[in-house]
Amino acid sequence: MRANFLTPLAWCGLLFGGLLFALPASAQESPEKVDPTEVVLRRPRLVNAATERAIEKGMKWLVRHQGRDGSFREGAQGMGGAYPTAMTALAGMAFLGHGDTPTRGRYANNVRRCVRFLLHPRMARRNGLITSPGEEGRSMYGHGFATMFLACAMGETGDIELEARMKRVLEGAIRLTSRAQSKLGGWYYSPESTNDEGSVTVTQVQALRACQRAGLPVPQAVLKKAVKYIELSANADGGIAYSAAHKGSSQPAISAAACAVLYNAGQYDSPMAKKCLDYVRRVLRPGSTGGMGHFYYTHLYLSQAYYQAGPKDFDPYYKAIAAKIVSTQAGDGSWQGDGVGKVYGTGIAVTILTLPYQRIPLYMR
Repeated sequence: MRANFLTPLAWCGLLFGGLLFALPASAQESPEKVDPTEVVLRRPRLVNAATERAIEKGMKWLVRHQGRDGSFREGAQGMGGAYPTAMTALAGMAFLGHGDTPTRGRYANNVRRCVRFLLHPRMARRNGLITSPGEEGRSMYGHGFATMFLACAMGETGDIELEARMKRVLEGAIRLTSRAQSKLGGWYYSPESTNDEGSVTVTQVQALRACQRAGLPVPQAVLKKAVKYIELSANADGGIAYSAAHKGSSQPAISAAACAVLYNAGQYDSPMAKKCLDYVRRVLRPGSTGGMGHFYYTHLYLSQAYYQAGPKDFDPYYKAIAAKIVSTQAGDGSWQGDGVGKVYGTGIAVTILTLPYQRIPLYMR
């Protein structure tokens, strides 16, 4: 029987369905106060004062909830574990979007700790897989997000030895991802699997593109095959199905993700990318949940797709999505994301809200 769309979303954010947030806060230094004048001067168009306040509150929440080892964790009820690889990477991307790097910004120390956690030998395995003990069965989501984050942070540490370590780990990650690609060109939950599906695939493509942008060699044949996989997954309506091998109806959330990574792969003018963008324009609005209740996952990618499509799409969308996100922020500065947890929701919310600052080249056209 063909797997349905909920199956891949039972993990990592699309993904878990029934997670309970379980993360002990660790003591952190209080962030320095922000000069209000500086905030006004550096605020880009589309970002208003309310949005900027929401971003800063979200960042402070993340800082308060980073573990002593640099990780971010969210426990899964009934699954007996936590998913620090993906959560640390998603929180790390929020820090980068906020303008913090391993050497610059108020939260530079927090970014460095994310980097060092993911580079630790118990996470960065000798075979190239980046995952934590207990995650191996569904490791490719976290591997993809971690590879993307480390590649985006590369070149910013100011530490020659650490940069060399990052380069070695990412080169191994690229080899692992390349080996794990299926015959059709996609990826599945673990590197040993011969299956494939859309949500894991788009995560790997974006990770490989981040490595490429960081100056690391990525096999072009792997990227071309991955783009072909998305093409094989496309339906006549322009949307993308759950799997190329077991095509069903178009899935709005995966379609938004596919559209974003097609742009990441430079497919700006391809007929497939245009049809996919037309599809998401028709079926997704700022309040949409992607058809399966995955609001944060859907808009993480839809925001990127519209940003790369241009101001005509992005400007009205951002105004609406920013108002929606700001209005749902909790009093403590967090967002509860798709029933997964607060690290997931807050990391993605901040990433979406900070897109106009243009601080992550991977997300830019």
